Amino acid sequence: MKLHDLRPALGSKKKKKRIGRGPGSGSGKTSGKGHKGMLARSGRANVQGFEGGQMPLARRLPKRGFHNVFQVKYAVVNVKDLALLEDISEITPKILIEKGLVKRRTWPVKILGKGELTRSLVVEAHKFSQSALQKIEQAGGQVRVTGRA
Repeated sequence: MKLHDLRPALGSKKKKKRIGRGPGSGSGKTSGKGHKGMLARSGRANVQGFEGGQMPLARRLPKRGFHNVFQVKYAVVNVKDLALLEDISEITPKILIEKGLVKRRTWPVKILGKGELTRSLVVEAHKFSQSALQKIEQAGGQVRVTGRA
């Protein structure tokens, strides 16, 4: 086989359909779009949710409630989970992510007071519940609130 013998596989090369080139071409005049109607218009987009003029489902269903776009969602960690980190005395959000206690890396961390703490820890987080503050300080630890959120 030589370079001049190479050919593309049969059916892999297809000629472009030339529309609007007269009646002899088979797709002249209306260029394969039929007469009038939405499909014949220029700029017709396949609008998501369009149901052919019928009232779309998204508009037929009732809307309820309120969605607060300014709500801050926290990744929560309980005091009992902090007690499991035995080899660490200073706990930060970065350490909690590394140990797998916080899954959402972008969310601020909040410490909640469920469980007991027996040893003193220095805990750094974005927010603390009142019970978590009390339990950490009763165990002889310290609380540091970091920025953001």
